[in-house]
Amino acid sequence: MSDRRAVVVCASTRAATGVYPDRTGPLIVAVLREWGYQVNDATVVPDGEPVADAIAEALAGAPALVVTTGGTGISPTDVTPEMTRRHLDREVPGIAEAIRAAGVAKGVPTAMLSRGLAGVAGRSLVVNLPGSTGGVKDALAVLAEVVGHAVDQIGGGDHR
Repeated sequence: MSDRRAVVVCASTRAATGVYPDRTGPLIVAVLREWGYQVNDATVVPDGEPVADAIAEALAGAPALVVTTGGTGISPTDVTPEMTRRHLDREVPGIAEAIRAAGVAKGVPTAMLSRGLAGVAGRSLVVNLPGSTGGVKDALAVLAEVVGHAVDQIGGGDHR
């Protein structure tokens, strides 16, 4: 999988303005590197339109995988799903549903409030993860089981 590229986008106005450091982006980057993806450090942008711009920039490079973190909740500034949907050709709701279900199963009922999406944009898989480190860890555990297969399928691979 060493030829596979991934991009990580962190949606956080506070992290983007230096109020606190981004902790979820580096976590995702480290795991993706363990999985064999070539990935630069996370791009940190404020909530809103900058998220759409960062996703567009990521997709322009045609990576196998784009993972966002943050902005998936229900506060007024949480608009990552809306910014993501603009770029998707097809949604893959089962991924987002499994991520939410995993959080709830681990005893975090607020995981059901995440509005994260997953889908296909061109030949890239795009997945929204929550903005908490716990939520990211739970989501990555779900993705570990399916992301390789999903990326293969998007690239035209046979069903296993």
